[in-house]
Order: sequence, then structure tokens, then C-alpha cells
Amino acid sequence: MLTECNGRVEPTAELEDFERTELRRGAEILSEASGVVGGMLRVLRERGVEVLPLISASACPGGLLSSRCYRQLKGELLEALRGFEACSAVLLGLHGAASAVDLEDPEGDLLDAVRELLGPGAPLIATLDLHAHVTDKMIRCADALLAWETYPHKDSVETGARSARLLLDVLDGKVRPAMAMAKVPVLTGAVNASTEGDTPFADLMRLAKSWEGRNGVLSTSVFLVNPYLDCTDMGSGGLVITDGDADRAVALAREVASKYWERRFDLVPEVYRPSEAVSEGLRIDGGPVLLVETADTCGGGAMGDSVASLRALLQAEVDELSLVPVVDPEAAMRCHEAGPRKQIRVDLGHKLDPQWGQPIAVEGVVKRLSDGLFRYSGGIWGAQRGVMGPSAMLEVGKVQVLIASHPTYEWADEQFRSLRMDTGAAKFIVVKNPMNYRMTYLQSAKRAFMLDTPGPTPAVLDHLEFRRLKRPYFPADKDIPDLQPTILRH
Repeated sequence: MLTECNGRVEPTAELEDFERTELRRGAEILSEASGVVGGMLRVLRERGVEVLPLISASACPGGLLSSRCYRQLKGELLEALRGFEACSAVLLGLHGAASAVDLEDPEGDLLDAVRELLGPGAPLIATLDLHAHVTDKMIRCADALLAWETYPHKDSVETGARSARLLLDVLDGKVRPAMAMAKVPVLTGAVNASTEGDTPFADLMRLAKSWEGRNGVLSTSVFLVNPYLDCTDMGSGGLVITDGDADRAVALAREVASKYWERRFDLVPEVYRPSEAVSEGLRIDGGPVLLVETADTCGGGAMGDSVASLRALLQAEVDELSLVPVVDPEAAMRCHEAGPRKQIRVDLGHKLDPQWGQPIAVEGVVKRLSDGLFRYSGGIWGAQRGVMGPSAMLEVGKVQVLIASHPTYEWADEQFRSLRMDTGAAKFIVVKNPMNYRMTYLQSAKRAFMLDTPGPTPAVLDHLEFRRLKRPYFPADKDIPDLQPTILRH
């Protein structure tokens, strides 16, 4: 079960969201070649292991899992597991930042339920996103947790393979995992958290990874917790698995967490109001100039229905080609009803999660229509199908608006390309992911502006309030005297 949840989004995540993205049962799973499951299967097949497939469910991030949705997925997984008379071990591909309407820690709950069925002796290993909220229950119930090592996320297949190799080593008696997690109450956005180049997060990841394969260290992970949850004891830090040396695991995990606290201010980015970014962008020769609307990141659970950047472009009367994505099923339907080359007037945006702004009235020409199907070129769902639902390209002056019916994860520029929108010729491009835009635009972009707009996935968190998470935590508290990392251990 792999999805990321956002506690600030009004719509809940439903089973239909998994069905639209990826929901496979039983033998259907054996055909998976991408993602963590694909990596697991590759290694297990190479070793001649009998695979007992359960269920594989992944969805674009969104709101909290509804009670119905979580009960269904959990029930199917456990029913399938009970159906096998003999099971030596279990591998789970999780995210770690899911949350349900009536359950704060569904992944810990899943691990606990599977552990109860397996008993204490059989290995239970799970993979996580490096944005996971790692809980005490997750640590206690699993023998090992391995997180993705890259952001942008390029290594889901390899992480699945690593988890399978470790599982087989445990079964063969080669290693005895001892696991510890250390975390500090640091909540930041992901803008400065690339694992590539000179970022504070990359420095921490390189440090942790330098320990692997030495002195009995089997695996290390570094976590920047998804800050858009609202859970008790959220924090960021390091997880270390050693071969039987619990004290070393604790000491190294503590070192990562302590250095994480030291770098907390470096993780906070500079942000601009949309009007400021457009004004400065117009003074830049050529393009593209990226308007990174991080507060509306579908990959963080937002609905993708904000028009803050579009409003700024129209108010500035930009007369050069600009591309903007907006999720608005009502407007997409209007475009399909009108048909190509028809001029229409629509109220656009803020229909799915209206708490963050007001729609904007626009008049434009329907240039292209699409069924919204595209194929991911890499990442978590590499080579798999993406589903925007009925979609359209509406031309409003020089601004081309991609109107989709469903939120989808932005990996590269697949959504734009599916409607033949020319990113290479654009002056401004609105992107709604704080990291993955680098996959396509890093070399060509003249500049990228991180925007400060209303939304459930903001780049800076100073104004966020939490109900379950209690102070002190950064950034609400810039300093916490005598802070010591919280230690969780298996």
C-alpha cells in the first residue's frame, strides 16, 4: 500500500483513487516490473524463491484515507495472507506517510497485523519513502525498514531489490538485523532536500550511506518527514540497521538526527509572491522561467486546482507563451462539450478543495482535447499509465492552460507532452512539484521561483498549525534548549 496523505486536504482518498492508478491482486502482481514491487520480484525470481502475491495498491497522494478505503485494503491483504498455509517471510512496499480518517498510523497498524499472523520468528521487512513518518509501532513490528535513497525518487526498483536481498540474507542466517531510528522535531518543505548536488539533505544522505558495508552496517536511511500530516511525535532523522549491534545502530542514527537539527535553517527556502516572480521573470531574457507553485503539489496530496500562478500571469498581461496546469473536472467537461476551436468562458480552479482560493473567470479557445492518458517516463510509476481523466488545452491569450479532471503525480513533463504543449518554446512554465521539475528543466530553465501561495503543501511552514503534534518543534520554535533525539529501536 503506497500512497502519501495530506491532513490539510478536504477530500478523502478512496478505493477509486487506487483503482485509477494501480490496484492489483494475487497473480496480477507477478507482472509488475517497475516500482518497489518490480525490484522485489526481480531478486526473488533470480534466487528461485516461491512468491505468494497478496495485493499491490498505489495511488497519487491525496487526502486522508477514508475508513472504508483503509479497511478494504487491509482486509484484502490479511485475507490473502491467511490463505497461504506456509509463509517464510513477508515483504511490504509501503510509503510511511499514509494516514486515515480514524487511524493516525495505518502502516504501523498493517505491520502489527501482519506480524500477529506471522508470529515472532518469520522476517517482516518493508520499504518506505524517504518522506515517511516513522513510528514506534513500525519499528517494533518490522525486522527492517529500508527507505528510498534518492529525491527526485529514481530508485524505487533498486530499493525493492535491496529489501529482497536483505530478507533472503536473514532467511539464510547470514545476518541478524538490529534497527534504530533517531529523530528530531524538524518539519520543513522539500525544496532544499534533493539528494543530488550541494543541499543539506544530500550531505546527510551521503554521510549515512558512507557507513553502509562497514563495521556491520547493513542499511542506512535518512528521512525528511512529510510535514503535511498532523500526527503525534513527527520528526526527521536517521534510521540505521546493523548486523546484531544495537548500540552501534543507536549511535549512528543519533549522529544523523543531531546533524539534521544543526542543518534545520538550511532546509528552509526563499519564496516569492506570484506577482513578484512574474515581474522578475519578465526582466529575464528568454525562457523558460519556472513558477514553482509548491503549495499545490499533487505529489504531496494537494488537488492541483490552484490558479494563483495563472491569476498572476493574466494580471501581468504576459504576452509570451506560458503553460499552466489546473485540475478542474467541471471546466474540462465544459471544454469537451464545446469541442475544438470553440471559444468558451469558464470559472476555473478551486473546485476540488475550495478552502485555498477563489476560481478565476477566463475566456479562451479550446485548442485540444484528450482522454487524459499518458505514460510515466520514470520514477515511482516508471513506464506505467497515468490517468488525468478527460482533459483539454484552453488557450487564454498567450497562456495555455492544461485542464485535467484528476490530480496526477508530476514526474517530468509527461502531462504537457500528452497535449502537445511545447515546453521548449515557453517563457513561463508553472510546475507544481518542489523537486521533480529538475528532471526536465534543470538545464534549460533561466530561473526557478519558489512561490508563496495558499495551499496544503507550502514551501515554508512557519504559519502552519497542528492539532496532534505538540510543541516544541521547528520552525515554530527556532531553538529547543537541551534537545536530545528521540530513539526508537527494534
